[in-house]
Amino acid sequence: MSKNVIPNQYDGPRPPVKRISSQGISLDYTNSDDASEIDAGIRETIKGVRLSILAMGIGLAKIKAKGLYVDLKFHSMMDYLENLCDDMKIGRSTAHDWLQIGEAYVKYRRELEKIEFTDADGPTKLSYVGDALEIHEKREVFRAVKEMNLRAFQQFSKKGKPAEKPSKIKVVGNKLYLGKKLAVTFAPELDGKTRKYLTEINVEAGEALEVGEVLYTTRLYDMEELRRFERGAERMKKEMRSRH
Repeated sequence: MSKNVIPNQYDGPRPPVKRISSQGISLDYTNSDDASEIDAGIRETIKGVRLSILAMGIGLAKIKAKGLYVDLKFHSMMDYLENLCDDMKIGRSTAHDWLQIGEAYVKYRRELEKIEFTDADGPTKLSYVGDALEIHEKREVFRAVKEMNLRAFQQFSKKGKPAEKPSKIKVVGNKLYLGKKLAVTFAPELDGKTRKYLTEINVEAGEALEVGEVLYTTRLYDMEELRRFERGAERMKKEMRSRH
């Protein structure tokens, strides 16, 4: 199984968050297969005084993996997450972090259950387990994720990787430089929003050139079409790269 694929089965031993409660809030929803029950549990946990990041992450991972967002009348996981963020007044990046944590737990569930990993051990560390496994032995990684704090585990997951070369792309005022060479000058008459948009595009192009990548551009009608296009494009990239 590719390490990027989240298992779509939730049989076997259940996560250690079973029957944990926080301020009277039941976290048993992580064991449910009912979309409404999981959704309600996630929302109640968010409103709780003490968050269970692990429980929310596992709930989100289950909704995504089993396509339960359809039962909640959403077309995609992205649509569900955006609605959740709007309703519960949480940041998009926060919700995506929870989902990533939950997916990591599900992927490495057997190993994490063996070391009795819980919220108290720091769920945020789970986002770095995949990177750590690329450069360290499995037993060493899961001992580290249990014993190390977040900062130490982040460093552990990077140790041994070649250092990334700093980008030579720089933006100074209305000018963009490739190293010491002036590449683009933006007209001072441009409004701030337009200049920011064009700057981001040119920086992206410059960074792609630095690492020998190809930048592909296309025109879309609106942000909704962009979100749909991004989901399809990411899926296609994963499929193409998995064949190599």
